[in-house]
Amino acid sequence: MRRKVNKVIDGDTFEVITKIGETKRVRIANYNAPELNQPGGKKAAKKLKDLIDGKTVSIVPKGKSYGRVVADVRLNRKKISKMMKNK
Repeated sequence: MRRKVNKVIDGDTFEVITKIGETKRVRIANYNAPELNQPGGKKAAKKLKDLIDGKTVSIVPKGKSYGRVVADVRLNRKKISKMMKNK
């Protein structure tokens, strides 16, 4: 499915708007960023925001965790998890 990123929460979680206008949190599969209060957390959140905020991404759900969808996320066919690790 393709959804527009509404808001970046931290370095590995963001919100999208569903077809019915609700927001849903998505966690990027195969990538673990530090929490915002940990060293590197704010830098990771900024990096993710620069990459995807306001853009339309492809989401392939893999499971759920803490009320979030865990998914492979791609922008222009490139995996966000790999882009975050390489930047």
